[in-house]
Amino acid sequence: MESTYLSILIALVLGVIGVVIILLKPAKPTQRWFSNENYYKDPASNKTTKFPSLANPHSVHLSVIVPAYFEESRISKMLDETITFLEAKTKQNKQYTWEIIIVDDGSTDRTSSVSLEYVKKHGTDRIRLLSLSLNRGKGGAVQRGMLCARGKYLLFADADGATDINDLDRLMDEVSSLEKTSNGKAIGIGSRAHMVHDVVAKRSLIRNILMWGFHLFVKIVGVPTIKDTQCGFKLFTRSAALDLFPNIHIERWAFDVELLWLARKKNISMKEIAVNWKEIPGSKMSLVGSSLQMARDMFRIRCAYLSGIWKIDNPL
Repeated sequence: MESTYLSILIALVLGVIGVVIILLKPAKPTQRWFSNENYYKDPASNKTTKFPSLANPHSVHLSVIVPAYFEESRISKMLDETITFLEAKTKQNKQYTWEIIIVDDGSTDRTSSVSLEYVKKHGTDRIRLLSLSLNRGKGGAVQRGMLCARGKYLLFADADGATDINDLDRLMDEVSSLEKTSNGKAIGIGSRAHMVHDVVAKRSLIRNILMWGFHLFVKIVGVPTIKDTQCGFKLFTRSAALDLFPNIHIERWAFDVELLWLARKKNISMKEIAVNWKEIPGSKMSLVGSSLQMARDMFRIRCAYLSGIWKIDNPL
């Protein structure tokens, strides 16, 4: 009888281990892309060209990565504001060259069509559209855009334009200062932490409970010093991006946590910088569903790296 119970227990343990391994071990991060996702199209000439690699030397000063999923009604305002800001920078300094890479994350609305209008107007040296064949999630879209960016500095910014693009100056100043003493590897983290008291006052009890629970999870995972991991406005030096983005496994909302966890493990200099942020209607984030997904993904981050199932340093 005891041997029967022992056999059942062993089978259950092995089953749990098997499920955990399945949950924690996706494909190697840089090998999950369809071949057509390596190319961008010039609508003016109808010519298709292969994207460059993050492993190549930089050829522009700044790359702005914009992950977009069903953003036909919100992306135009963000692009107009960003392009105006960047053109003014180039007018002041011809060395301030830039590109915007819009990553359409498997949208079936007019996100790509709207984006292509900007490509037509400004040309593919300035704006490129990367269309993903399937919806990956924000993390997957940002990762893919980063891996084919040309910038010396690389910013990812949300398509809703919730963060004021003018705050890029503050991030750039801090990152430029940090990289001088950190072997060229630095991250500027846009932060809304200074707004937390206003947010708590305006949100419902359930939203605040989920927010506090998320922050607790972040501390458990191992990013205790960053107060706002989730703001969609982060600036990287090219060498920091090259260290981090080939290693990312999480493709949905919690990817920022994995990103900053890896940066901490690799001793990459990071600094939070307060930004001006406003909530824009039309978020695709489900309160309960996204919260459960993020909790699961943070569990994966913690367990997968500690167990050695996920490895650091996947080269391009």
